[in-house]
Amino acid sequence: MKIPKHIENILSELEKSGYQAYLVGGCVRDLVLSEVEGLPFKAKDWDITTNAKPEEIQKIFTDSVYENDFGTVGVKVRHSESDTEVVEVTPFRKEESYSDKRHPDKVIFTQKVEDDLARRDFTVNAMALKITNYNSQITNNSQIQNSNLQIIDPFGGEKDIEAKLIRAVGKPEDRFNEDALRLMRAVRFAAQLGFSAQGGPVSGWDIELATKSAIKSLANNLKAISHERIRDELTKLIASSDPEKGIILMQELGLLKIVLPEVEEGVGVAQNKHHIYNVFEHLVKSLGFAAKYNYNIYVRFASLLHDVGKPRTKEGVGEDASFHGHEFVGAKMAVKALERLKFSKDFIEKVYTLVRYHMFYYNVGEVTEKSVRRLVRKVGPENMQELLELRQSERKGSGVPKAEPYRLRHLKYMIDKVSRDPLTVGMLKVNGNDVMTVLGIEPGPKIGHILSALLEEVIDDPARNEKEYLTGRMKELNNLSSEELIKLAQAGKDKLEEEKEKEDESIKERYFVK
Repeated sequence: MKIPKHIENILSELEKSGYQAYLVGGCVRDLVLSEVEGLPFKAKDWDITTNAKPEEIQKIFTDSVYENDFGTVGVKVRHSESDTEVVEVTPFRKEESYSDKRHPDKVIFTQKVEDDLARRDFTVNAMALKITNYNSQITNNSQIQNSNLQIIDPFGGEKDIEAKLIRAVGKPEDRFNEDALRLMRAVRFAAQLGFSAQGGPVSGWDIELATKSAIKSLANNLKAISHERIRDELTKLIASSDPEKGIILMQELGLLKIVLPEVEEGVGVAQNKHHIYNVFEHLVKSLGFAAKYNYNIYVRFASLLHDVGKPRTKEGVGEDASFHGHEFVGAKMAVKALERLKFSKDFIEKVYTLVRYHMFYYNVGEVTEKSVRRLVRKVGPENMQELLELRQSERKGSGVPKAEPYRLRHLKYMIDKVSRDPLTVGMLKVNGNDVMTVLGIEPGPKIGHILSALLEEVIDDPARNEKEYLTGRMKELNNLSSEELIKLAQAGKDKLEEEKEKEDESIKERYFVK
């Protein structure tokens, strides 16, 4: 993939002015990862580091902003009148002490890129890329090693990518004491990095042993981090390609009980004869299947939280244990957890609805159209697809062979059926009042007969469903004898039933039901 021209221009302008300039961070990591795995490369963010000071960067790029204490200058790139991109350019820097476990107390600008890389979190993120030919194209590993592109890798990031390891830069305890959110970032990268090059799964990522040990010993430091920052990191983890692995790592390393103690409660809690996994295992496996099926973030969170109420509602032991009302208790627990993590009201309401109604009952032949309409009304038509996806995820997370058995397909058919606009005289662009006004007649059976006769014509030819045509036609029908009008009305009713049967068969075929 060719590096964007505007990025090349910024690097080139810095070097023309006598400064060093490098690509750094995630774009370099993803480039190396794509080369190691032979996957397509697609960077989302392009970050630049340089030995120029903030005021020197702004002299080169006058259309820029500098409103922070860390040296980062936002260089504005105007692609069009309505499309402006801001590229971050940051001076090489060292950082000293982090009393709040988030921000450095002091920033020192330096002249060595290695100093800048040394402050970064993990080796895979501590590489820089120098470009000496700004018309070069990144295509394969041999070109990375040629004179046009030079990777600066003082901490072995390339080797760790090859070994699929997340390793802290330098002493792990130092990196985690600088910013405790890195405890979660390590886990998130282990769950996410195999897919960051946008090319499909690459399994086997893990956290290096010394780094993992430091996370476990310093887990309580996460309590010093704001709920908003934890929420954002957790969301990235849940949205990753292997969130199941991420949640398991969080539990093993002591992070889960701080972030989501509601899920931690399920560890070791056995279920009954309908489940082969304990509650925690079931929750993470349900989440794993939601990710496998590429379901959205609401379904993923609901999959992780749908049975958190089981430990608090469990009665009895062994195969006959019960969890009556766990969906009610779990929905309230989910709300409490998401409120604590500062999720939006709309997000919380969506996940609450999915958790609250995930135990809906459905057996073919027992559940009526009326009860399905009631379910759709309670859950909301906009939430039904996600509720069904949650049911599929939790079924697979229970160890059953089929995510979508016949009765679930039948429910989809019923939901589709009851959610459609009914085929009735209500679909006409005239009504009973129009008939009485145009014809000057009083209420009576004749009005219904005329509307039924009009409906037959509209079913045959939908283009006739225009008020002008129908008004003229009802005048003609008014001149017919009672017997002729009743005959046409009955034909309209028969046509309506025929169309309903056709529509029903079409919906059944779509869901493979009888």
